[in-house]
Amino acid sequence: SKFFISLCPNICTGVEGAARLFGGNNCSGTVEIFHSGQWGTVCDDSWDLLDAEVVCRQLGCGRVLSAPTGARFGQGSGPIWYDDVMCTGSETKLSECWHPGIGSHNCGHSEDAGVICEGQYKFGEVRLANGGNSSCSGRVEIFHFGQWGTVCDDLWDLLDAEVVCRQLGCGRALSAPTRARFGQGSGPIWYDNVMCTGSETKLSECRHQGIGSHNCGHHEDAGVVCEGKLANSGNRCSGRVEMFHAGQWGTVCDDHWDLDNANVVCRQLDCGRAQSALSNAAFGPGRGPIWLDDVFCSGNESSISDCRHSGFGVHNCGHYEDASVICEGNQF
Repeated sequence: SKFFISLCPNICTGVEGAARLFGGNNCSGTVEIFHSGQWGTVCDDSWDLLDAEVVCRQLGCGRVLSAPTGARFGQGSGPIWYDDVMCTGSETKLSECWHPGIGSHNCGHSEDAGVICEGQYKFGEVRLANGGNSSCSGRVEIFHFGQWGTVCDDLWDLLDAEVVCRQLGCGRALSAPTRARFGQGSGPIWYDNVMCTGSETKLSECRHQGIGSHNCGHHEDAGVVCEGKLANSGNRCSGRVEMFHAGQWGTVCDDHWDLDNANVVCRQLDCGRAQSALSNAAFGPGRGPIWLDDVFCSGNESSISDCRHSGFGVHNCGHYEDASVICEGNQF
């Protein structure tokens, strides 16, 4: 049976010329077009990236990644509405592109055309899964060809983890867990034998065996634990300061909290210079341990944990005194 995902309102109301995809997800699948009260497919003769680009734009799915042919996502049924489609790539919907005529074709459903669009995620974007309350520790997943997949732990080390932590704005890598420490993923295993130098800005820049080429199972999914993060903000470069220590995320007390301290945090998270050093739980109170108090940074340290402080877990504070920062930005 076919699996449909529709985008309203055009698709749900069956507006003439509306498009939808089936067999994949909301931004990848076999293309169908609505005409004369009926959904039908598009033949893959002359189907290319310009045609797929228009479909991705029409569905609000960002850039096109590929234009699969040969019913890659499964065969449709019913009419084949278009054949020999030739878009310039600037059209707003597929029905504006040139074709010989609606219903005019010499195809079978084995030739149904598809698209893979970037979607809301970018090619090579990474995320961490199953890390509990932390956005800076978990199973590494990377987005390719419209789908999230995992990374095999063969050759996985701190240099690889360092790149993931940098890409996510989570500071330095503390560890590079292997053997599905954060649980087994599902779907494709995109990378194997990853070899980063540690200086790359994102994991997709590192050397690996080839996208989708591996000899692994999900019991070998790689993970990371990164050092720091900013919490409770929609911007990765502002928020409540949290750091990972002794297997647990905790906050920093605002006693003596100043711009020198904030500058170290912003630099550590690759967020440029500090604009302000906020106190009194400006981004809301945290939970768990308060790891640092009476922090004194010179401003040149590479990590907040390198600054002078009272000792891990030594404080006279409550979470209403949690420290926060606002950094310039400097996102990739």
